[in-house]
Amino acid sequence: MHTVDEMSYQDFDFEVEGQKALLEDIFPNFHVYDRIGVVVRETGGGTGASSLLMSALTRFYDFFRPNLGVEPGQQFIYPEFFIFHVGKPHMTHYWMDIWPPHKEVVVEDDPEQILEAINDRGITRLLVEDIVPVEPIFLKETLNSAKHRIVSALAYSPTGRVEHSDVQITGCEAAEKNVLDTIKASENLSIEEMALLLERRNTLKTNGRVTETYRRIEVSVALNMLTQNIEPGSTTRSYFKMLEMEDEISKDKVI
Repeated sequence: MHTVDEMSYQDFDFEVEGQKALLEDIFPNFHVYDRIGVVVRETGGGTGASSLLMSALTRFYDFFRPNLGVEPGQQFIYPEFFIFHVGKPHMTHYWMDIWPPHKEVVVEDDPEQILEAINDRGITRLLVEDIVPVEPIFLKETLNSAKHRIVSALAYSPTGRVEHSDVQITGCEAAEKNVLDTIKASENLSIEEMALLLERRNTLKTNGRVTETYRRIEVSVALNMLTQNIEPGSTTRSYFKMLEMEDEISKDKVI
């Protein structure tokens, strides 16, 4: 729990449409049982959503702060926040309190498989990379499950700044240290990739504080921004074969 003693919710500044705001203005009715999911498609991309994640972490710990600790009768707990790595692991987010490791989910680059993973973790708040929406192929059951459960969605950028943003979050020195430690501790990053990510973070600083921007989007739009790949993968194609077989069996029964 790297955030517990190092920072608090008051260390973050929020703006919505240029006006001072709260996290609850970005995620309406945010509560302790919310589950945040960030879909990451490129190396170190999750750093672009770090201010939102770190501020939500501190808000989560506010619910438990009086009882946090490792002594008898105290709680040692992490929020149910997940990173969905599309195709392969893109970074390790341990120092941003994404823990235990099973919360870093590697998923096939297939819209159905990504959304299944999101549904399986019960995500209620979804962050997707700011890419051009496509028309993916989903099983209707998978799509309906997501639409009925996910409350709100944001577009973020791996660079930390999205176009046409309406949300701005400014972090604190302790939060940024955790982000930088995350980059430095990620063994799957090359020296060149690490240097690029560190320089990118530096460009987001104003008066020593990092500011990231986001854009609120409809959940239905976010579900079309999980990936730019619209072709079903092997697992999803196997589903369609099963459905075709079921249709054939049903026809035989009618005959």
